[in-house]
Formats: sequence, structure tokens, C-alpha cells
Amino acid sequence: MKISHQLKDGQIFFTGDQHWFHDNIIKYTQRPFENVEEMHEELILRHNAVVGKNDVVIHLGDFSFAPPEKTQKIFKRLNGQHHLVLGNHDHPGNGDFFRSRGDYLELVVHDVGEKQLIICCHYAFQVWNKSHHGSWHVHGHSHGKLPAQGKRQDVGVDTHDYYPYSYRQLKEIMDLRGISEFEYSE
Repeated sequence: MKISHQLKDGQIFFTGDQHWFHDNIIKYTQRPFENVEEMHEELILRHNAVVGKNDVVIHLGDFSFAPPEKTQKIFKRLNGQHHLVLGNHDHPGNGDFFRSRGDYLELVVHDVGEKQLIICCHYAFQVWNKSHHGSWHVHGHSHGKLPAQGKRQDVGVDTHDYYPYSYRQLKEIMDLRGISEFEYSE
């Protein structure tokens, strides 16, 4: 799947691994919430604190364990225009209310005369399309346990104080990084 976004049309955000309705994720990742209801409310609050109604949000998988009827109640409370890159824990049918869904996304962001290719997948890659030409790779799945490499970044909620990353925040991170030696092999 491929999409293109002009930053002048609104912000773009990246997030993942919310695990809505997954009680055990609190224990597994040591999230600072007493229960799943508290986690839901805090994730919604933090999401909506930075994402506007017309902003684009790319979800990098593991959105929800629950069936669509329950998940849609959470989804309707989240600001933004949503796209889903499927994860291993996404309930079948939950992608139906997203603008797009798939296992892999190539996104081109147009920003003040520059174009940035961003490769999006739930899983982290060692190398990815055009990695040796400065493309970025954003992923989830590892809950902050996998160290960043080159222009690869885990954008799951566990890595950013439960907030989505904005494109500008990712650009600042990526601008500080070089291209890793692995990204030169083809």
C-alpha cells in the first residue's frame, strides 16, 4: 500500500501497540495503569492532546484485541484520520473503520520542498526499501525493547510516554542519526 501526504494539509502522527482491551499488556510492559479502563482513558487523553481532527494518524499495529463492536467505541473517541498497518494481535475486522489497512505501507511526506519516504510495518526490519538512500523505517511490536538502528524507530506508545510521535519529532530524531553500515549492503 502506498500513500502520499502534504504537511501543509495537516500534521501526520505515528503510533502503535495501544493494545486496547488487553488487560495483560499492563503487566507485560509495566505500564503505569491500575487497570485497562484507566489505560484506555489515559491513552485517549494523550492521543487527543496532540492529534487534531484533520491530522493523519498511522497506526503501526496491535491496535485492539477486542472485536469491532467494542473497538469502534474507542476508535470514535480518537482524533484524526486513521490508517492501520496490521499487527499480530489485531482482531480480524477491526481495520474496517480505518481509511486504509494493510500489512505494509510506503508513505511519502512532502514537507517544504522535500520528500521523505517512510516505510511502515508492525515489525522491525534490518534493511528496508531505499534504506541506503535515507528512507526511514517506523515500526511497533517490540515495545521499546529493540534498540534503534540508523533511521529505524519504534513508534509504539511504550516508547513515547504513551503519546503519538509527530512527523516533526521523528524528523528531529532521524536528523541526528547516520545511516547504519547494514543499510549499505544490497
